Amino acid sequence: MPMTWEVPSQAGAKPKAEIHIIKDQCKGCGFCIYYCPRKVLGESDEINARGAHPPKVVNESECILCSLCTAICPDFAIFVKEKQCKDGC
Repeated sequence: MPMTWEVPSQAGAKPKAEIHIIKDQCKGCGFCIYYCPRKVLGESDEINARGAHPPKVVNESECILCSLCTAICPDFAIFVKEKQCKDGC
């Protein structure tokens, strides 16, 4: 029988994401938007200092904290952290 480990207070709870976008560092390649497995990001109408459209968060609750966006970004313009919540978020 396989053993599983769960923290009792968080059993079954999905971790919540906090997505950080450094807008003026983005060149607008769209890799993070295209490759996100949960389609959490979308293109914004905003234009940054580089003349590009950085991504915007469209559905943060769907983020699974895989950090694929962080790994694929050539400009290190996006990163994801788990929200530190007390008594739920």
